[in-house]
Formats: sequence, C-alpha cells, structure tokens
Amino acid sequence: MAIATHQSGSPASGEEDKHAWFSRDRLGLFIHWGLYALGARHEWLKNREELTDERYQRYFDNFDPDLYEPKEWARRARLAGMKYVVVTTKHHEGFCLWDSKVTDYKATNTPCGKDLLTPLVDAFRAEGLKIGFYYSLIDWHHPDFPIDVHHPLRNHPDAKALNAGRNMANYAAYMREQVRELLTGFGRVDIMWFDFSYPRREYRGLTGKGRTDWESERLVELVRELQPGIIVNNRLDLPLDANNLPDMVTPEQYTPRVAPTIAGQPVRWEACHTFSGSWGYHRDEDTWKSPEQIIKLLIDSVAMGGNLLMNVGPTGRGTLDARAIGALEVYQNWMAVNGRSIYGARPSDFPVPSGCRYTQRGNRLYLHVCDWPYRHIHIEGISDRISYAQFLHDASEVRWLSHVKEVDSNVGVTVPEGMITLELPVRRPNVTVPVIEIILKP
Repeated sequence: MAIATHQSGSPASGEEDKHAWFSRDRLGLFIHWGLYALGARHEWLKNREELTDERYQRYFDNFDPDLYEPKEWARRARLAGMKYVVVTTKHHEGFCLWDSKVTDYKATNTPCGKDLLTPLVDAFRAEGLKIGFYYSLIDWHHPDFPIDVHHPLRNHPDAKALNAGRNMANYAAYMREQVRELLTGFGRVDIMWFDFSYPRREYRGLTGKGRTDWESERLVELVRELQPGIIVNNRLDLPLDANNLPDMVTPEQYTPRVAPTIAGQPVRWEACHTFSGSWGYHRDEDTWKSPEQIIKLLIDSVAMGGNLLMNVGPTGRGTLDARAIGALEVYQNWMAVNGRSIYGARPSDFPVPSGCRYTQRGNRLYLHVCDWPYRHIHIEGISDRISYAQFLHDASEVRWLSHVKEVDSNVGVTVPEGMITLELPVRRPNVTVPVIEIILKP
C-alpha cells in the first residue's frame, strides 16, 4: 500500500497543497506527559525497573496535576516560535490523557478526574499552533499486548506462559478504536505520530512487533479516511521504496550528516530531540543542552531541509519546570530576531564557509555563524551576486572586501577572484548564534 508519494522538495501536487505548511513552519513542540511524571525518573521507568502493573498502579492512584494550565504551555510555545505541537495522547505505559471509551486506564479515572487532552488542544489551537497526536503502538498495560523485548515482564520466568492468553488481533482492533476517537473527537488533527516498530528484536524467544502485528495498513487506511489532510510518520514498519515514501521520517536524538533519502529520493523529515536526556519529566537528570546546542539543532535541521521537534516533559503537577522554561526562552529570544532565517527557509546550494550554516529564502541568504571567527569570513560563489549584508538581529550593516589584484602587504588580506570576505566585529554580538542576512541581486 502506498502511504504517500511526496516530499517538501518534489511532492505530488495534491500533497504539496496539504502538507506545504510543515516545511514552512520548521519548529514544533513535543510534549511527553503521563503517569511516569510522578516517578520523575524517565518515561521508560516501568520498563527499566521491570515494574508490574500492581507496582505501577501507585502513579495512577496519585495522578492529580492540580496546577495544569495548558494555556500557559501554549503561550510559551508560541513565544518560543513553535508553530505546531505533538502531544503523547498515550505513551508505552498505556495511560490515556483523554476520556477514551474503550479503556478505564485514563485521566478521567485518576484523582485528576478530567479529560486533559481537550483543553490542551483548545489552548494550542487558540495560540495558532497546529495539532499533532503521538500515539504509542506499544502498550505495557493492555492485557492483550504480548510480552516482548521492551515489555516490563520480559524477564518474568513465566513470560511465555503469560503470553498464551494474549491476542494481538484484539489489541490491534483496540488501537484502531482509540485512533478513531482521537481523529473524530478533537477537530482537525495535522499530524499522527505513531511510535514504534521493532520486528527484528527477538529476546529469549519473545518476538518483536511490526506491521503485521499492528495491522498497519488498516490503521493507516483509517487515519487517511478520517483525516485526509493529515501527516503520518514513518514508524509503522510499512514498505518504503521510491513509490512508497512516508509523509515524513523522524530521526530521533540525532542530527543527520546529510538530508535523509529513501531509495535515492528526498523525503520530508523532522528531527526530534530533548532539551535533556529524557523525554518525560526527570527530576535528577543533568545533561541539559546549552543554548548554543539547542539553537544549532534547529539551524542544522533547517539547513538540510528538515524540521525540529523539541521536547518538554511536564511535571506531575502539570507545570513546566524552570529548566524547561529557560530552554524555551532561549528559542524565544533567538527566534524573535532571527525567525526569518528559519520560517519558510530551505537549504542553499552555495558553498558554505567553515563553521557556518546557510539557509535561504528567495534572494536572501542567511549565514548562521556557529563558530565565531576573528574578523573575517571568506565566502565563495556570490562575489558578483551580493547586493547588501547585515546582521539579522539588529539590521546593522556588514561590510565586505572584494577581489583586488594588489593589497597592502603589511595587512595581507588577499581576496581571490570569485570570493568576498565579510568584515566582522572582533567580539561576537550578544546573540546565541549570530545570523548575517545577505541580499543577493536578482
């Protein structure tokens, strides 16, 4: 079954109309929130600590995010320059943020006592962000989900015997009903973000899971029927070739060296990253990325034609902690003055100077100076094209030297033919990653 046939660079015309927004908007917010926020030590804690349902129940029994203000989350996302949100409606633990009719394992049955997804969708939509739903194909709580390599009971001495009564077809039907609820009960949904397949991961005689187990073709057919304009990611283990390109591919915690392709064809893509080393709230995790790192992640993605989906993990009380707020404010401050080098920007074909990245919009070339040099940046390929140059954050002029045959031998700044040399201040401007806007002649 063909999932889609398109990409931001060379899509089919109909798909271009439906999905062109994605490659314009470039930056989105990922939200991982569930019962694991109470454990506060990684969203996979049930797996890592091999917790039984009975042991994990304490988080369900005490889940009460009394400080939950989705309007504040949405406001901060908008200020950070994010244009869409993807929220974990159900993660691997199986817990649902909405009032699903096919399970009791949901927010409305916790001390919280209410649907948490509807107000989130309403809040982000009110701030102008598009809506994406993450839905885990894995479910460590559902009684029909067979124990496998990722299941908390994988090392249980009776794991194979426990699987005897589990019916994967029942679970696949359950998933379809939940996806139907998500795609009919919340208005337009722009992204369906499934996670994830592992058909070749065998462990102690327990087989992994892929498209046959998920009944992926039926699942995607349902998604397309209910939300024809939706973007579906690439984690359903469906066939991929030049005639079957996914709506987008999703490198995780990794920035590709070059833009991803499938069978030599370009594909729409989005890197997903965390501010720290965990997706869910982790109280004691201490590898939070620096401002330079999180800005460069965005620049690197857009410079290769991709998007960035950056994650926050709210606390068990429904707040964003100070570290997450600080990280969002890094984007807020940078995007406020440099956003036009990102929104609607594409890769450039010009040779990139060392320590820099290019993005381009029409006749405007954006030079992101990731490694600040001493006074000069030498640029090839635009010597006869450049009309004007300025720092983007304050519109202050950047002057340049062009090729001349003779120079002052005591200075020794030689500009070869076909090159220009930008003259920069000795000290880097007070911007996380300065951007120089180069205006090219028509």
